[in-house]
Amino acid sequence: MTDPSTRHTRADARANEDRLLAAAALAFARDGAAATLKRIAQDAGVGIGTLYRRFPTRDQLVDATYRYETSRLAARASGLLGELPADLALRAWMSEVLDYLAAKHGMADTLKTLLRDDEQLSSRTRGQLTGAVDEFRLAGVAQGSIRQDVPSNDILMGLAGVTLVAGSGHQREQAERLLDLLLDGITRASAWRDGLKPTAP
Repeated sequence: MTDPSTRHTRADARANEDRLLAAAALAFARDGAAATLKRIAQDAGVGIGTLYRRFPTRDQLVDATYRYETSRLAARASGLLGELPADLALRAWMSEVLDYLAAKHGMADTLKTLLRDDEQLSSRTRGQLTGAVDEFRLAGVAQGSIRQDVPSNDILMGLAGVTLVAGSGHQREQAERLLDLLLDGITRASAWRDGLKPTAP
């Protein structure tokens, strides 16, 4: 039988780790490569020793933060679909993707090395996000609000394209407008697809 105090200790350790990873994601999105481990520990409400015990190196913290944020974002699909119609849930998720990619951009230098050394990491995380998009797409198709002919991977690539052209913090308003345009394409059948494309004069 497990000692209750041991379970409590493990729960505390897990809570500390979650706070550290959440604080790290915010710090990398806000400060980029200039984010300091001391500031991350302060933001998480723990001592720097707690951070170093769990993540002895910056690379380990970046790796864990990337995995944590990807899993958290992928898991958001079910929650949003429980609150909103599929098309609105997808649009809300898209905004969260912008925050996720801002954090990823802030970890870019370290992530390049990590992804090079772990060839399967990128495919695993892409698979998680594609799976989340597929949840939205399937729900939207069933509800009649999302086009059936748009693959989930195309939606994810469209999101990536928005961040390529408007991924900086000062471009957030433009990025949100571009997401609205992307959602229009996902939810509305184009007239030309129905044979109604206007002919040139």
